[in-house]
Amino acid sequence: MDASPNNKPCLLCDAPMEALGTPKEVPCIFCGERESVLLSCPDAHHICDCCRSQDVRLAIETMAQTTGLTDPIRIAELMMGHPRIGMLDCDHTFIAAGAFMAALKNSPYGSKITDNEVREVLDRTARQTTRESCAQTGVCGIVPAMGACVALFLDVRFGSDREQQITMDAVTNISQALTDQTGPICCKAYVRVSISVASTFFAERFGILLPTSRTAVVCRSSEKHPFGCREGKCVYYLKPARDIFVDAIHLPRTVCRS
Repeated sequence: MDASPNNKPCLLCDAPMEALGTPKEVPCIFCGERESVLLSCPDAHHICDCCRSQDVRLAIETMAQTTGLTDPIRIAELMMGHPRIGMLDCDHTFIAAGAFMAALKNSPYGSKITDNEVREVLDRTARQTTRESCAQTGVCGIVPAMGACVALFLDVRFGSDREQQITMDAVTNISQALTDQTGPICCKAYVRVSISVASTFFAERFGILLPTSRTAVVCRSSEKHPFGCREGKCVYYLKPARDIFVDAIHLPRTVCRS
C-alpha cells in the first residue's frame, strides 16, 4: 500500500488519506452503512460505493434522514463533499433545504419533523427549481427551497394569513443575504449564508436554537469557480497567509563583523 502522501485526498476535506495496515470498518456519512476499507480519512469521512453512484438528490435525502448531527452548516458541508456535486450546481438547493430540515429533525424541537417531512420539502424544492433556474429567472433556487422549509414547519396552506406572512419575511431576509453575496454567483456561499440566516430567523421568531458552527467556515473551492471567485469580498474566502512582521522589522543593509 502506498504511503498516505501518494494517495488521493479525502473527497470531503482534502486531507491525505491514511493507509491502514489492516482493513477497518467505517460508516458512510450519507447512509450509515459500514464498509471495510484500507484507506481512511483521518476525520473518518467515508462515502460508500452505493452513495457514490446513486442519484445526488437521493443521497442528500438519505443523509438528511439518517444523520445524527444537529449543526445544519456541518451537515451541509458534508453534503457538498459528495463527488457528484459540482462547484456550481442546482443540487445545492437540495443541500440547503435537506441540511436545515435534518438539523430541525434532530433538535429538541423536531418532534413534528419526520422522514416524510424531509422528503416533502425536497419534493417541493424540486417543483420550484429547475436546472439553471438562476440563469432563467435571475433568482437562486435556494430561496424557494428555504421557503419550503419554513412553510412546511408552519403548515402554510392556501389562504393562510400569519403563517404565510412569516414565511415571506424569512424568504425576504434570505434573498437579501444572498444578494449581498452575489457577483458572480456562488452556490456554496449561498448554501452557507441561507442556512445561517434561517437559523437566526428560527431563533428570533420561534425560540428554536440550532447549534450552527461556531468555528468559521473556510471555503477551499475558490480555484474551482468557473467565473472567478469573489475572493476577499466573500466571508468564506481562504485568505492567503501573510507575515505581519515583514514590513515592521528593520533589516540592516550591512552585516556587522566586529
